[in-house]
Amino acid sequence: MLDGWFLAFILLWVIVMITLFGIGGFFMFRKFLKRLPKEDGKSDLDWEEYYIEKTKDLWTEEQIHLLNELVSPVPELFRDVAKQKIAGKIGQVALEQNAKQMDLDIILQGYILATPKRDHKFLRKKLDELNIDISPYEHLFEASS
Repeated sequence: MLDGWFLAFILLWVIVMITLFGIGGFFMFRKFLKRLPKEDGKSDLDWEEYYIEKTKDLWTEEQIHLLNELVSPVPELFRDVAKQKIAGKIGQVALEQNAKQMDLDIILQGYILATPKRDHKFLRKKLDELNIDISPYEHLFEASS
């Protein structure tokens, strides 16, 4: 029969496995919801990829480096997803403004709009570290998701 420390180990292992499956399932379900098509027939991820593809020629190496620097506070596990979301929003802003090339203004607008409100303090801190004046963009902090 199971008794003592072995029973405790099995029970602890079952709790850990259920917790890990729950966490993994949560993130998989979120990804699934982002893949579902909206009214226009495209999903959120499809639109991100569309904006990135349409504007990839507008980026310079220096601007890509800036984007990488801006997403550096994001934990490495989520950094690629965050980078795609932010680059997609920057691309959307660039297309809406009919930009011929990326500039700091467009990058900052897209970066602020793509960042959730709960992360604004980290965003402000990062922009402050880079000596970027955010006063012209204060109105975007209210408009972001």
